[in-house]
Amino acid sequence: MDILAGKKRLADVRSGELEELRKKAEASGLAEDAQAYNDLVSMCDRFEKKLHDLELTRMVSIQMGPQTRLLQNNDTLMIEKIQSSLVNTIPLWKSQMVLALGMEHSRQATAAQNAVTEMTNELLKKNADTLKMGTIATAKEAERSVVDIETLQHTNQQLISTLDEVARIQKEGAAKRKEAEAELGRIEGELKQKLMELRG
Repeated sequence: MDILAGKKRLADVRSGELEELRKKAEASGLAEDAQAYNDLVSMCDRFEKKLHDLELTRMVSIQMGPQTRLLQNNDTLMIEKIQSSLVNTIPLWKSQMVLALGMEHSRQATAAQNAVTEMTNELLKKNADTLKMGTIATAKEAERSVVDIETLQHTNQQLISTLDEVARIQKEGAAKRKEAEAELGRIEGELKQKLMELRG
């Protein structure tokens, strides 16, 4: 309302007083009249700028209402969102955490059971292999003679070789004793001969 009144007053001054001062200055040609005209022109310009600033301020004020309402709406939305999170999201998050922990425990239990199963199967296989090898070794040992034929063959060969060697040694010993007896007889004869010669 004040802005409209100001614009009307400005229009009245420019069409009335300002126009009269212009005509007066042109008619008189005096510097004082020209200065008075210029002063009023400047005053009107400044007043017009103030009116323009008031219009801008009024528009900003008008805009502030919707902006404030938007801000309030945003705050309300955020409050409602936070409340919704407290009421819905956090319990949902808790339930999901419980579910995740349950699935992790289930995974760990499954992994442990799998490890036990693998170990059991491995142990059964190893025991079966060990039993097989032990049984085969036992069967072989059970079927084996107390004395191997190879051992008897070796023992027999060594015995025969020993007997042959003993026989050879005995034969050589007998031959040497016979030679020794002959030699002893010769030596004894030589000695007797020598003794006879000494007596004669």
